[in-house]
Amino acid sequence: MDVRTNSEYLEFLARHLDEFMRAFEEFMTLHVENSGFGGLAVGIAPAVLPKEGADKERIRVLTNELNRLAGTLMDLSGVTAVRLAVQGAGVLDPFVNWQRMIEPKPLLDAAVVQGCCLQAAGRLEGLKAKAEALSSPTIEPSLLHPLVWAAAQRLWNDGHLRHAVAASAEAVSGQMKQLTGRNNASDTSLWQQAFALADPQEGKPRLRWPGGTEDQDVKTMQAGLLSFAPGVNMVIRNPATHLAEDFTEQDGLEQLATLSVLAKFVDRCVVVSVDGATATGPGEVSPALADEPNQVLTRGDS
Repeated sequence: MDVRTNSEYLEFLARHLDEFMRAFEEFMTLHVENSGFGGLAVGIAPAVLPKEGADKERIRVLTNELNRLAGTLMDLSGVTAVRLAVQGAGVLDPFVNWQRMIEPKPLLDAAVVQGCCLQAAGRLEGLKAKAEALSSPTIEPSLLHPLVWAAAQRLWNDGHLRHAVAASAEAVSGQMKQLTGRNNASDTSLWQQAFALADPQEGKPRLRWPGGTEDQDVKTMQAGLLSFAPGVNMVIRNPATHLAEDFTEQDGLEQLATLSVLAKFVDRCVVVSVDGATATGPGEVSPALADEPNQVLTRGDS
């Protein structure tokens, strides 16, 4: 993974660079720059020297803090390409090596460190904007079908990803069972029977994709759901319920999204029964089948 396109890591670097700059600014209030005319052994003595009467303990604390923050910025020079070519020392990372300015024969001075920090901050802003423009869409769990996320949320937030998927799958199956009024067979069989192309039978209502029965798109959706719904049950619900396999977050999100798609399809279906015993909604009848006296259709209401 290219960290230059990772928004979270770029934000991490920007946040710690800001902390570094603030600590460095305070550090410099306790020091004077040893450079230019009137400097003390310039090039030999450290580039910055403690002010007379400066709080030595505070200097020690700030030095330790700057070293800690420099450690968090170990990638900053590479990410932003802010580095220095120092004669006799090669290419120098100005953040990790900031302390070279308080050592004898300093390779850096305060102005260089501050300038590098400002330049790196500006480059991080540009990289964050670019990363945001290139970012891929992500799945937001809370925007999944309410039935799916309500069943999964507590388990998911507790880190039980596989159990969260299993609970959501059970909820979607329960949606189908409520609409068809059936719970007398395995879930896979009930899904197959719910979307079966045959006419409904006594005690065996069907879920039908809305629209005219002769419409090719409706036929395609019905045939697709007949394969899709039992397939989801077999490849998502069954393993999540019966197999103790590790789930990654990505695995879980993808499977929850698939269950959400199925739940939304079921929401759009109508229940077709012989006698209307499974009616659960306000009784919205499909115009294409309204003249068939032995079938009652109701809009599925989850």
